[in-house]
Amino acid sequence: QVQLVESGGGLVQAGGSLRLSCAASVRTFSTNVMNWFRQAPGKEREFVATIRWSGTSTDYADSVKGRFTISRDGAKNTVYLEMNNLKPEDTAVYYCNARSTIVPIRDGNFGSWGQGTQVTVSS
Repeated sequence: QVQLVESGGGLVQAGGSLRLSCAASVRTFSTNVMNWFRQAPGKEREFVATIRWSGTSTDYADSVKGRFTISRDGAKNTVYLEMNNLKPEDTAVYYCNARSTIVPIRDGNFGSWGQGTQVTVSS
């Protein structure tokens, strides 16, 4: 079972930036896909971005495309989410997620999860 530890959340003003990190305890075939999800108060958890340990392809939710960048450092087993031009509607708990390639990437019901890190964007 992979352990995921997120860090880097905080309070930032609108237009600011934050970088989230997710350290994974192991990398296996069943955890080749690394995702970021987020959950705002009163809302369902939603997909944010995805990347694989193998390859370089990435994908993003439309709401963050052009502002957020997901990347990985294989040597450190760490995935990052660079968030720029943050908006108040980006306020949420951000979760790191690891899953197999055989399950839907954007479905919030699969894989292993970190404890989450709070991101708050003030207007």
